[in-house]
Amino acid sequence: MAKTEKENFMEIGIDSFAASPKNLDVTTAQDNAKAMSELLERIELADQVGLDVFGIGEHYRKEFLDSAPAMILAAAAARTKNIRLTSAVTVLSAADPVRVFQNFSTLDLISNGRAEIVAGRGSFTESFPLFGFNLQDYDALFSEKLALLLAIRENETVNWSGKFRTPLHDQAIYPRPVQKQLPIWLGVGGTPASFVRAGTLGLPLMVAVIGGETHRFRPLVDLYRQAGAKAGFAPDQLKVGLHSFGYAANTKEEAIDNFYPGYEKMMNNVGKERGWPPMSRTNFEAQIGELGAIVIGSPEEVAEKILRHSEALGGISRFSFQMDVGLSHAQLLDSIQLIGTQVSPLVNQ
Repeated sequence: MAKTEKENFMEIGIDSFAASPKNLDVTTAQDNAKAMSELLERIELADQVGLDVFGIGEHYRKEFLDSAPAMILAAAAARTKNIRLTSAVTVLSAADPVRVFQNFSTLDLISNGRAEIVAGRGSFTESFPLFGFNLQDYDALFSEKLALLLAIRENETVNWSGKFRTPLHDQAIYPRPVQKQLPIWLGVGGTPASFVRAGTLGLPLMVAVIGGETHRFRPLVDLYRQAGAKAGFAPDQLKVGLHSFGYAANTKEEAIDNFYPGYEKMMNNVGKERGWPPMSRTNFEAQIGELGAIVIGSPEEVAEKILRHSEALGGISRFSFQMDVGLSHAQLLDSIQLIGTQVSPLVNQ
């Protein structure tokens, strides 16, 4: 039976922020070119080992190379055959929805119907001053631009007006995608209003849980499903995906030894910006424990924890690993191999 025919099939994928090399004191353009080439190699391997989706984030910081995710995904489309290619997430608040649709519709043509968008507000704010937007309009910008993006998806010719963009009068928008309807997920963190918005619009939900205990998000996921039902959407239209830190190795000990040093460094760097307390080994042990968000260990342990997360949230249809914590290219390749050949089959057996 094909994957798409399995009633309870869970898609397994990888999300990447196209991290620039972490082990160099000075990073050159050639270093970044090599990192990009290695990223495309990893996407190609993910396709070959049967993973379902690969997502590229969108950031405007020196440590990430993903400020133009549609271009990376288009390059990947030319080297892959089956894997779905998505943003993770498109920072819609600071983007032009017309251009976003055109980019991903073009990606859909290149990939022959494998493109998706995960639209969100992003966890960093550099894009607002970069593109001339006021951070105080954070939610209003996103709400208006999401409405326009959905209108473009539904209509070849658009009539629209709003506060933050010039109106569109009988404006035809091309190209159109291969897929009858370009999939648009809503990427959310922990804001109840965001979960309700996704449900009210009937959009599939991608929940980013990067810390804490995953089961604590269940009330928010329930809000999403309740809002969707109230808006008239069937349960099978209200898909839930989960994005979390994760890594598979041959043993849990090996996974921890590889993963923790880079994870600690990354979390402490971000924590300095946001006023978080320093990352401790005790905190990390809690995160990799039974209830913690991080999914790490042997393939069997990783599969078991994904299933626990799914049960905790009332069922999920997609799980995406975030592994950009300074792991080497070889370590990432090995993990992708294990996730595709062992973790995904265990989850879906």
